[in-house]
Amino acid sequence: MREQIFTPLGMKDAAFYVPEDKRDRFATLYKADADGKLVVDPAACCGMREYKVEPTMASGGGGMVSTTEDYYRFAQMFLDHGELNGARILAPSSIQLMDTNHVPESMLTGEYHIGTQFLRPGFGYGYNGAVEFDPQLADLPEGKGTYVWGGAAGTWFWVDPTNDVVFVGMIQRMMTDASPNLEYMSRTLVYQALVDPAK
Repeated sequence: MREQIFTPLGMKDAAFYVPEDKRDRFATLYKADADGKLVVDPAACCGMREYKVEPTMASGGGGMVSTTEDYYRFAQMFLDHGELNGARILAPSSIQLMDTNHVPESMLTGEYHIGTQFLRPGFGYGYNGAVEFDPQLADLPEGKGTYVWGGAAGTWFWVDPTNDVVFVGMIQRMMTDASPNLEYMSRTLVYQALVDPAK
């Protein structure tokens, strides 16, 4: 991943561990206590680890640490059809496969979810991310073809090709514990602020 994705995209801090010289920049993860107050979430909570050493086998679906800037660079590459500043990571056809719903209509009932994302009419799943293939039907403000990913530790992004929007959110709090749902609040605020939301 470092050779094929992180380095070509200029993602300087993306890794599956935090080296000693960057430990002072490693964000603290929080959770809510019984009274709803934020407290430090111990590294052992929820299967998280301390990220002090590089794992022998990195997970393709979770466990990466990075910065907002690095996360943005990846999302912008996605919006730019697999390329960023001349570095091609994916073919446009691969991006199209990723942001196309592959879940049958019979499963888009609201019963199934991946993380905080519930599959429902107009809102399905592509390759490794949620896809808003009919935002009006899904009752969402983003444009058609919006690709969404939510990380476990309070990170999320969406790429909206219809409105030329890339959004990265990071709150350092387990998403299952976060209330109010800042991911959905951020969507509403961003689209209320667009000058031409019908683009």
